[in-house]
Amino acid sequence: MVYLASDERYEGMKYNRTGKSGLKLPAISLGLWHNFGGINSAENGRSMITRAFDLGITHFDLANNYGPPAGSAEQFFGQVLSSDLKPYRDELVISTKAGYYMWPGPYGEWGSRKYLISSLDQSLKRMGLEYVDIFYSHRFDPETPLEETMMALDQIVRSGKALYVGVSNYNAEQTAEAARILKDLGTPLLIHQPKYSLLDRWIEPGLQDVLDENGMGSIAFCPLAQGMLTNKYLNGVPEDSRAAGTSVFLNEEHITPEAIRKVRALNQMAAARGQSLAQFALAWVLRGGRVTSALIGASRVSQIEENVATLSNLEFSRDELERIDSILQPAGGQEGSK
Repeated sequence: MVYLASDERYEGMKYNRTGKSGLKLPAISLGLWHNFGGINSAENGRSMITRAFDLGITHFDLANNYGPPAGSAEQFFGQVLSSDLKPYRDELVISTKAGYYMWPGPYGEWGSRKYLISSLDQSLKRMGLEYVDIFYSHRFDPETPLEETMMALDQIVRSGKALYVGVSNYNAEQTAEAARILKDLGTPLLIHQPKYSLLDRWIEPGLQDVLDENGMGSIAFCPLAQGMLTNKYLNGVPEDSRAAGTSVFLNEEHITPEAIRKVRALNQMAAARGQSLAQFALAWVLRGGRVTSALIGASRVSQIEENVATLSNLEFSRDELERIDSILQPAGGQEGSK
């Protein structure tokens, strides 16, 4: 069946300017980290991507190692792009990354010029694209000079293989230095993609200040803390959940009584606002406009629809924010610096 995008796709989405650039991103972006790889249902993946676009999600975030297996998410997205979204390419922001392990030998990961450029060439081939809109250095390389990594990003933009460049998983000091190098090269550092949620506030205030000072945007990944900030774990660990499996990112050791106490209290606040816990958590990440976009994952269309509905209620009162901070304090202790 031929896909035709909804004529109403831009009516309900909010778009935020990315730092001081000309690029706007949807407040909710879709990441293809899980559930879009070679082991997943192709029809479900296609339905999620096309429904997301119908809801105004124009930004689709990938990486060379997304799947599983690695590379399969990009390959699948390329198939959907070819069969369904090709007429809308100029409406889309497609991003990918390189930094984690992809192939054997000394040039198959990290941040060398050889790896980054080779990896992007492979990503473009898998997706059937001439360029991506944003290309990221996925992680800081402690052994390669930062100048080399940033010069590779500059070369990638000048070659036309990416319109903008960003970094992910860099700390505040590394981000500031990366921005300085790229500014001197004449290619601005557009955006940072950090892990950020109610349960992981490490970017406050250091990294956020660096981003503001350098006119950079940010897109928060794991804003729902791997599902912790949904209704999934309110009553324990379901057998079919990620925490019950072998995930290195979330397992039963993370689902502590203290964590459940916080999540249940936040859920009560969400209910009082007429929101699900997931909507509440996304609204909090987007509060105040310092985060450009919240990057969601999904396993079914209804999750995308629920998350986009967040945008109808993004405001928090001062009392609500103070209550949230109180909930997030360690039990019986004082709130530490964030």
